[in-house]
Amino acid sequence: MSHYILVHGAWEGSWSWENTTPQLVDKGHTVTAIDLPGSYGNEQEISKITMESYVKTVMDAVMLLDRKVILVGHSMAGAIISQVAERMPEKIDRLVYVAAFLLKNGDSVFEAMQRDPGGELLPALVFSDDQSYATAPEQAWRTIAFHDVEEERIQYALPLMVKKQATEPFMAKVSVSDEKFGSVPKTYIRTALDKITSPALQDEMITNWDVETVHILPSGHYPALSMPETLAALILQ
Repeated sequence: MSHYILVHGAWEGSWSWENTTPQLVDKGHTVTAIDLPGSYGNEQEISKITMESYVKTVMDAVMLLDRKVILVGHSMAGAIISQVAERMPEKIDRLVYVAAFLLKNGDSVFEAMQRDPGGELLPALVFSDDQSYATAPEQAWRTIAFHDVEEERIQYALPLMVKKQATEPFMAKVSVSDEKFGSVPKTYIRTALDKITSPALQDEMITNWDVETVHILPSGHYPALSMPETLAALILQ
């Protein structure tokens, strides 16, 4: 049996995996769902929320275990798990990207979003005067992020979404190499109805590295909310 470490994207928290985790546990696996700095459950000042703080949080969780783990990253957490694998490839059994940013060395989440003509979230964001954080209106969450999520789950999720997301993690350049990160097996779960990381951007990122397996989900950007059981089944594959 495997140990899965689940890493949420921006704005969310470990709560976003609540409907996926039981499916993994029922199959006999163990699971750790991370609360990244600044998320619901791990509130931090904006100035302290950086890509490095994200990476260190996940690395700390990995180091608590005396076995290899499978890292699952959603959305911008793809950039996080990539850098964890770069620093400790010997501790990672597999990387699973869920609609996630699988970036080349030197790229950033923000740059990838900028070159994605099908990505609708970036134009909807409102940046602070000093550019240190961004917010998104509720209507953007409903029409861009949660367009295929049932209303009951939307109402549950919206109050738990971080209001102000630090921008530094989006701007930070990813540092990964063929020798370390490139050696870790990778799976990509592609979300075919995604309006945040468009299918075209996902296809581009899949070609950046040797991805062993690609699964396709008929979902938007949040399959952990719209079809958690199906998502869990693909993670287990």
